[in-house]
Amino acid sequence: MTDLPHVIVTGGAGFIGSHLVERLLAEGRRVTVIDDLSTGRVENLQAVSAHPNLQVRRGRVSDCLDLADLVAGAEVVFHLAAAVGVELVVKSPIRTIQTNLRETEVVLEAVSRSRTPLLLTSTSEVYGKSQKDAFREDDDLLIGPPHLGRWSYACSKLMDEFLAMAYARERGLPVIVARLFNTVGPRQTGQYGMVLPRFVAAAKAGGSLRVYGDGTQTRCFCDVLDTVEALVRLPRCSEARGQVFNVGSTEEVSIYDLAKLVKEIVGSSSAIEWVPYHEAYAPGFEDMLRRKPNVEKLFKFVRFRPQTRLRRLIERVAMV
Repeated sequence: MTDLPHVIVTGGAGFIGSHLVERLLAEGRRVTVIDDLSTGRVENLQAVSAHPNLQVRRGRVSDCLDLADLVAGAEVVFHLAAAVGVELVVKSPIRTIQTNLRETEVVLEAVSRSRTPLLLTSTSEVYGKSQKDAFREDDDLLIGPPHLGRWSYACSKLMDEFLAMAYARERGLPVIVARLFNTVGPRQTGQYGMVLPRFVAAAKAGGSLRVYGDGTQTRCFCDVLDTVEALVRLPRCSEARGQVFNVGSTEEVSIYDLAKLVKEIVGSSSAIEWVPYHEAYAPGFEDMLRRKPNVEKLFKFVRFRPQTRLRRLIERVAMV
C-alpha cells in the first residue's frame, strides 16, 4: 500500500471531491482526504469508505499540524476545500472570505516547501459582471462593489488565484488553477442554493420550482464526471503548470428553460414560481447574466472538453 502513488484531496468529502476520490482510488492511488465536513458529508464517500487505500482526516486544513510532511510525500495535491454556494456566500460573507483565503494560504505554504504539484480549484464567479459571449482565461475581470456580499466569494477565490500564481513565479511552485463552471451531478445538494438539485427535488416532490429573477439569465452545466476527467488530466500535463484553465460545458440554457426541461424529464406538473432576487437573497443582489466558458485552452493542453449533454445530466441527477 505504501508503494502506491499518494494523492491528497482537500474537501474530498464534498460533492466534487468525493467523485474525484473515487476516480483516484479506481486508478490505484492512495488517497488522503482532509475535510472539516462544513459543507461536505461523510455519506458522499460511502461507496469507498472501506477502501484500504483511503484515509479520511476530519478537520480544517489549517489544523493539520503535519501538513507539510504529508504533502511532501504526495504525487499531487488537489485543493478543493472552500466555502461554496450563493446562499452561504450571501449569509456568511466573513466565513466565506476567511475560509477561502486562510485554507488556501496554508496549503500553498505547505506544498511550496517540497514543491509538490498543486491543482487549485477556482470558480467562474471570478469573471464577475462581464457579459462576453464566452469567457477566456485571459479576459479582464469585472467585480461588483464590496458593500454587496455577493461578490465576496468571487474576490476571495480570485485572491486565491493571485496567491497561487505568486508562489509559481517567486518559489517555482508547480501549480495549476481550474476555474469550474457550474458543476452538477449526483450527490450535489440544493442546501446552499445550487439550482439544478433544487429544481429536481421540487419537481419530484410536486413543489414549485422557484426561479430567481426573471429567469433569462443563462448558465452552462457541467457533469461532475467531466469535471473530474479534466481535473485528473491537468496535473499530468507538465506544460499546464503555472496556467489557468476554464472547466465547463458550453451548452447554454436559461434558468427558466432549465426549469421547464426538469419538469419534462421528471414528468412533473409542478408550477414555476418567479422570486425576486431581493427576496431570495438580499437587497441589492447582483447576478451574472451569462456564464459560458471558452474551453479551447483546456482542449489544447489535455485533449479533452466536457461533453455530457444537459438532458443526460438532468436524467442522472433525477435518478438519485
